[in-house]
Amino acid sequence: MKIQKVSEERDSKIILALDVSSRVKNENDVRELYKRAKSILDETEQFIAGLKVNFQLLLPLGLYGYLQEVLGAAREYGLPTIIDCKINDVEHTNKWAATHFFDAGFDALTANPFTGWDGGLKGVFDEARRRERGVILLVYMSHYGAEENYGREIVLSDGRIKPYYKFFAEKAVEWGADGVVVGATRPNVISEVRILLPKEIPIFSPGVAVQGGEIEAVFKAGTDYAILGRTVCEAKNPRETIKWYVDRVKKIL
Repeated sequence: MKIQKVSEERDSKIILALDVSSRVKNENDVRELYKRAKSILDETEQFIAGLKVNFQLLLPLGLYGYLQEVLGAAREYGLPTIIDCKINDVEHTNKWAATHFFDAGFDALTANPFTGWDGGLKGVFDEARRRERGVILLVYMSHYGAEENYGREIVLSDGRIKPYYKFFAEKAVEWGADGVVVGATRPNVISEVRILLPKEIPIFSPGVAVQGGEIEAVFKAGTDYAILGRTVCEAKNPRETIKWYVDRVKKIL
């Protein structure tokens, strides 16, 4: 993925999640939301290795609407972009979603391995490979309730028992994923998953600060990139906030 090259060039292990939230009732509200999001990107771009967009911006700005302005700015800054769509449907729907996201200019997307390969994510991976784009699998999410499913133990066909997150990490290797998501709130899981993955499959960890994840614990556990969203977007000074985290990670590493 392009993110490694940018990370090395900028000496940053931080991904900005542009999680700017607002209720919109008219076109003026949409424009104001776009301006706010663009302002945060402008303030922080030199300190980040990539940009992640979630439904907070996708839905109000529109994939082919004002969001194009955000993606265009990211391209001008040389930043790779990830759409955190968590694709999780049947194959023809998944493939069409991936096609639109890639057409819109995203470099990578997130996908939920629960949907499986045949008739599930195969088409997404095929489309990504054809376009030289990335697929990042959810291995363990950052919220508290993720334990109910991602942490649940399953019995495999050969009788072995393992938690879903280890099973999904192995699927990431088998399917050739370009990265995995493991929440920053569970550094012990990050350590376990890191052992299962080859070095070329990076771990992305959301959930630092606001959700309780600690930046030191995350990188010591073996994550490759921390994803910062509300911590930066809701800060009085986004630029200084993200710079503090970038400098802190340098000291840790």
